Amino acid sequence: MVYLEIFEVIKSRRSIRAYKRDDIPDDMVRILIDSARRAPSAGNVQPWEFIVVRDQRIKKGLARAALNQTFIEEAPVVIVVCADEARARMSYGSRGVNLYCIQDTAAAIENLLLAACALGLGACWVGAFYEDEVKEVLGIPRDVRPVAIIPIGYPAERPHPPPKRSVEEITHYETF
Repeated sequence: MVYLEIFEVIKSRRSIRAYKRDDIPDDMVRILIDSARRAPSAGNVQPWEFIVVRDQRIKKGLARAALNQTFIEEAPVVIVVCADEARARMSYGSRGVNLYCIQDTAAAIENLLLAACALGLGACWVGAFYEDEVKEVLGIPRDVRPVAIIPIGYPAERPHPPPKRSVEEITHYETF
């Protein structure tokens, strides 16, 4: 049986919180967003929006909004992944807003993180932030919700894998 390299990428991906100062070329950023947009979405609604931030002042504002997680402003590129709630609402009403657009953007975020790892980049999924502050810093419209802040850069650290629960512990057949 032939296995694709994706399994190695899945196993080796880590949350990176320290970055080298080297810039990330625009074509790599485009690959990351292209990978993210290929994620599945409920009804193919594709409710995601991606805000690419390189401006140091804006990155500093995002770090402040994210409970002063300063590693955000140290990354050469930050991508803020947002869910367009109005787009989700049109197809699925409140379930689209409260569930599907969050699931959809989460799938896009994981694609982005795996693509970053495959490209030799480091990234971190940051979900701890004040949404209203992020919206203000970036001028995000009312019906668009920031879901994650993703700082990206060449890794300046190599964290050890965190402990994970075993497959046997988390797998249930037919009943819980």
